[in-house]
Amino acid sequence: MTAVTVVTGRAVPLDRTDVDTDQIIPSDWLKRVERAGFGAGLFAEWRDDRDFILNHPEHVGATILVAGTNFGTGSSREHAVWALMDYGFQAVVSSRFGDIFRNNCTKQGLLPVQVTPELDRQLLDAVLADPTLEITIDVQRGTIEAPAAGLAGTFPLDEFTRERLLNGWDDIGLSLRHEGELTSYESHRPGWLPRSSVEAAPAG
Repeated sequence: MTAVTVVTGRAVPLDRTDVDTDQIIPSDWLKRVERAGFGAGLFAEWRDDRDFILNHPEHVGATILVAGTNFGTGSSREHAVWALMDYGFQAVVSSRFGDIFRNNCTKQGLLPVQVTPELDRQLLDAVLADPTLEITIDVQRGTIEAPAAGLAGTFPLDEFTRERLLNGWDDIGLSLRHEGELTSYESHRPGWLPRSSVEAAPAG
């Protein structure tokens, strides 16, 4: 995955709470076998409403989603993260995330930024008032700032997750950190494999 160090950009204010993964990417889209293209299905049912926030032209190209509390609840589908990233989001801000959704984010390079309920509300209001507002999120420092609105705060990341994001390590990348040891082990591994019980049985 791509390393995540600093995310800077405009935001979409999704002023809704308890958004679950079925609302993020409806189940009809789970029939797709490829990973790309899920952005078209992001919030698909809500986007049928012309007044839905993602349909507002002033938010085209935004890279940060600021949502209400309890974002990403429900089923464990990775497709929710794929849809958000395919649409162009690099970070999601909320005062609470579904645990599985949050883990899926960090394994794929979508930054979950958990802030206090007060800051979450302030950011939503600030972006609603000014769609051009720029937000900067720094992974190393664990900070989120919107200087033009006078807003700043921090967000928690354990050191393993921080290192993972900063280095762009997905699960395969984590394994490849030990490529030398794996290669050494494979080079000394016996070439034979255990025979099945049928093959091992004596003739006759």
